[in-house]
Amino acid sequence: MKIKSFLAKPFAHYIYKGIRKGMATAVADQENILKELLKTGKATEFGKDHRLPEINVHEEYVQAVPIRDYEQFKPYIEKIKEGKHNVLWKGLPIYLAKTSGTTSGVKYIPISKESIDNHINTARNALLCYIAESGNTTFTDGKMIFLSGSPELERIGGIPTGRLSGIVNHHVPSYLRKNQLPSYETNCIDDWETKLDKIVAETINQDMTLISGIPPWAQMYFDRLMEKTGKKIKELFPNFSVLVHGGVNFEPYRTKLFDSIGARIAAIETFPASEGFMAFQDSQEAEGLLLNTNSGIFFEFVPAGEIFNANPTRLSLKDVKVGENYALIINSNAGLWGYNIGDTVKFVSTNPYRLVVTGRIKHFISAFGEHVIGEEVEQSLIKAAEEEGVHITEFTVAPMIQQGKGKSYHEWFIEFENKPENLERFAEKVDVNLRKKNIYYNDLITGNILLPLHIRPVKKHGFIDYMKSIGKLGGQNKVPRLSNDRNIASALEKYVE
Repeated sequence: MKIKSFLAKPFAHYIYKGIRKGMATAVADQENILKELLKTGKATEFGKDHRLPEINVHEEYVQAVPIRDYEQFKPYIEKIKEGKHNVLWKGLPIYLAKTSGTTSGVKYIPISKESIDNHINTARNALLCYIAESGNTTFTDGKMIFLSGSPELERIGGIPTGRLSGIVNHHVPSYLRKNQLPSYETNCIDDWETKLDKIVAETINQDMTLISGIPPWAQMYFDRLMEKTGKKIKELFPNFSVLVHGGVNFEPYRTKLFDSIGARIAAIETFPASEGFMAFQDSQEAEGLLLNTNSGIFFEFVPAGEIFNANPTRLSLKDVKVGENYALIINSNAGLWGYNIGDTVKFVSTNPYRLVVTGRIKHFISAFGEHVIGEEVEQSLIKAAEEEGVHITEFTVAPMIQQGKGKSYHEWFIEFENKPENLERFAEKVDVNLRKKNIYYNDLITGNILLPLHIRPVKKHGFIDYMKSIGKLGGQNKVPRLSNDRNIASALEKYVE
């Protein structure tokens, strides 16, 4: 056993013990975080605008601080970009994380001296929990992919600015640096396909033991390796034992990924965002991700159906229920207050507080009043695919609204790894599954208002070609599962079979 893996186990048990202890104090920790946030926030411009010095409890906070998305927060961000101090948090942020929003264009999210540990330590804790539970430390001695955006940073208002993954790359501990791939120079490459080819070249002959990235990226990487060698990933990397993923639901990609690997290995899910690292998988046995309740973020939960109301219900952790769909609101020591990150979550346990991500607030279909969400379409497709022995590469769904004759329907664009023997039967199964998941959709079908869904097969690599055409191939870019309009669907027309 090498020194790194030898030392990893006692350190993992030490951290894991603290995480287990925090499970029992989650509600109290959240209340303390709110008090600490208010203590610092009251001296800021935002605090003075929102009476933070007068606030002591969550109920008062709800009355004083409205829920905002990035666009509504932008005037404060613009002042920070001009170099103004004490706007949302004390002083200036140490970084601005630059991210492409789906509706807001480029967003600039502050990261403070106090909040950077949330981003760094949570990723570490996910791995340490795995070590503590499994006893596997050998992967720490091999090569690991920590894929990031370019670590090169620009300065805006005197503040280093860049992609979150590039910022985090600067904080990889020195003891992991020599294990890290790809190289700094490769991570700086902007063109995704050039970067991917370089990653393949740098890793193909290495002892890769851990690979991290969003599932579509991991699959593209595996595909390129298999095309080049004709071998499964486990044949190339016999010691590959840990896949770290996040950003999108893993389930639609699971079967194909493990088939490409050629063996079942540990998969660790994370829930990171530029606004904060929300949750992570702390156990290979338990369902869901452990909410990060003691890491500088005070969470609020709005019943998803109320998120667009003028005065929605805002629950703190002690009031959430298992099985309810909530919009996730954060208040953080980076200076985000009542901030709507756009994700919806559902608790699968409140002892401890574990959740699953169910979708995006703005990614739904309700063109006919059905309000179908991401979790429902993903589970409906996965169930049918398992029954039919079908592997899905990628998919998205949009409404087809018929203006003239004929009834409207949901149109599914699906890229199959292997097509169903009978596409009509497969579509019918998916439709039945969705009707069971969503009563409103079922009522529209049974009421003869909507036709059952239609499937449009997309040609091989069609989604990759589409993402390339809009300049969003690779990295952390994802295809939205659902749209309430035809923008993506219309663009995909040229890629259907």
